[in-house]
Amino acid sequence: MDVQTWTYIIVGLTFLVYISIAIWTRASSTNEFYIAGKGVSPLANGMATAADWMSAASFISMAGIIAFSGYDGSVYLMGWTGGYVLLALLLAPYLRKFGKFTVPDFIGERYYSNKARLVAVFCALIVSFTYVAGQMRGVGIVFSRFLEIPIESGVIVGMIIVLFYAVLGGMKGITYTQVAQYCILIFAFMVPAFFISFQMTGNIIPQIGMGSTLNDGSGTYLLNKLDTLSKDLGFNEYTKGSKSVIDIFCITMALMVGTAGLPHVIVRFFTVKKVKDARKSVGLALLFITILYTTAPAVSVFSKLNLIETVSNKEYTSMPGWFKNWEKTGLINFEDKNEDGIINYFNSNENELTIDNDIMVLANPEIANLPAWIVALVAAGGLAAALSTAAGLLLVISTSVSNDLVKKIFFPNISHRRELVIARISAFFAVLVAGYFGLNPPGFVAAVVALAFGLAAASFFPAIILGIFSKRINREGAVSGMLVGISLMLFYMMKFKLGWLGEIPPKSEWWFGISPEGFGAVAMICNFIVSLTVSKYTDAPPKHISELVESIRHPE
Repeated sequence: MDVQTWTYIIVGLTFLVYISIAIWTRASSTNEFYIAGKGVSPLANGMATAADWMSAASFISMAGIIAFSGYDGSVYLMGWTGGYVLLALLLAPYLRKFGKFTVPDFIGERYYSNKARLVAVFCALIVSFTYVAGQMRGVGIVFSRFLEIPIESGVIVGMIIVLFYAVLGGMKGITYTQVAQYCILIFAFMVPAFFISFQMTGNIIPQIGMGSTLNDGSGTYLLNKLDTLSKDLGFNEYTKGSKSVIDIFCITMALMVGTAGLPHVIVRFFTVKKVKDARKSVGLALLFITILYTTAPAVSVFSKLNLIETVSNKEYTSMPGWFKNWEKTGLINFEDKNEDGIINYFNSNENELTIDNDIMVLANPEIANLPAWIVALVAAGGLAAALSTAAGLLLVISTSVSNDLVKKIFFPNISHRRELVIARISAFFAVLVAGYFGLNPPGFVAAVVALAFGLAAASFFPAIILGIFSKRINREGAVSGMLVGISLMLFYMMKFKLGWLGEIPPKSEWWFGISPEGFGAVAMICNFIVSLTVSKYTDAPPKHISELVESIRHPE
């Protein structure tokens, strides 16, 4: 059977599983809709958390980013994994003890202010919509390539599937669907890695194969060959970076503290019965995440080397089928500038080949000539990764609207039944908005992703960490800090990334040599300074808030 047939079979079976789980786990109360009735086992929650954490960005994009940026791409590995560890060890136990399962709810209650709650809701919605739009676009790309339907149609199918189990089952349905999605995505990511590692180095373990000699009898180390090829083509050596130390530090820090404040992961620690179970699920999730994150660098190396050897200085007419198929999606573009029919791929103005980062993982099995069923499996894995995170983010959006806005601010006496209806309606409209941006991605989508991390770092993290460990921090300090952090980040992104304040300045004009992706770390520090300073010169929090902080400092 061909790739398309295999894809229809495997993707169809996975979608059938998702729909069946949604029907089986449909939510009948707000408790089940928001936190799955606190009845999830640590193992299932660990797998669901891992699936929630590993979005299309982790499955599809991360290895591609590392493949094309080399050492500089390590910031994503360090930032995202470090962010999870920071969240799991430093924040999760205390937030679980506090008992508020959304970040806006925690900030609103801790800082005894609906203004703080509104600022937090705004940030949560920005972050969540940004991520979910990216996931829907990822779904469209997978459908476009492997099922040969328009990207637009793929996005619509993804919307329908996510809407079904997110609206019907809420967190209960999402959790058990994500368990299935984790199994699919990790199997889909690892199987090609095993095959390609053995094919290229004779070592089946990708993490070891990446540092091994090539299986061609030359005795050349794989990384040394990639360094040589990259240098010959005018790129930086793969194992050497071009970013400054301060920029690498700030990007890593921004990703860490930004991801530590992501609302769709924090809620996961409320779906289990006890704090002890939350700790177990944290450890299990870290183990499940580690499997993919330690394999991604190897996949990056394999795919980059295979790509260069397949396309560089080769005749365009001799390109294999996968090249032509990806050309149809617009994610590979060949422009024969000198009209010699040869693909000139190098780092100069004469480069004739443009390759999107996002195709590297998806196209990797085809480039390596692996069987059709493995190619189809990777497609199903990409869909699982995108849909799992999309569902978690949709729940955050619906919860922020129904619980943090409607119930906590506008209609405090609303019944649970009506609140559940509003939550489902919110999820429905959230899917429509996400689908719109998936169908019509604005030109600045990539910049907005960086902005989302920066906003989370600049606003959520200081407010959460000070709210837990400082009894003196008050509402004036927290609100001032969040507003200053958000404003700084917005200004820097609009000036140096989005070009909304005139022409984008050159890199030489970056403040302190820090890129827009890393400026969230600077905005976070400013948030801390403003929060502490304002709190020092304004009234201390009420006594009951100080007692509350003291109580959550000792998680059960």
